[in-house]
Amino acid sequence: MKNSCDMLLVEDNPNDAELIMRALVREKISDRIVHLEDGAEIIDYLLGRDKYKDRDTTMQPKVIILDLKLPKMTGLEVLEVLRENETTELIPIVIVTSSMEDCDVERAYSLGVNSFIVKPVDFNKFIKSIKMVGDYWLNTNHQPY
Repeated sequence: MKNSCDMLLVEDNPNDAELIMRALVREKISDRIVHLEDGAEIIDYLLGRDKYKDRDTTMQPKVIILDLKLPKMTGLEVLEVLRENETTELIPIVIVTSSMEDCDVERAYSLGVNSFIVKPVDFNKFIKSIKMVGDYWLNTNHQPY
């Protein structure tokens, strides 16, 4: 099955989103990235609702990169909805956030996140982390669909 995108990036900070997308394209990991900016929009996108009602929901991303602090719905709320829906329950989700709160990490894993990464402050480490995430989930990991 061919995906409509390789990666779905949900990040409300335009600078971080641009860095992530540039790193993935520059390293030739993926140029098929859809960027969304809020928690409600990712649900609409993946479930084919509202402005995405004509999107083929059988074509899901290989991985979702999800920030925690999002407008409209938090990343944890999004994670909970996605894990409860059979259309989205198996999509790998990686949280990439500035939060180092133990309660966020524990809650994310209890809701079924696949990985939790704290954004490094150092630019080069941030780019390296994103490259490793993209390479693993898009090129190394074998998915059930």
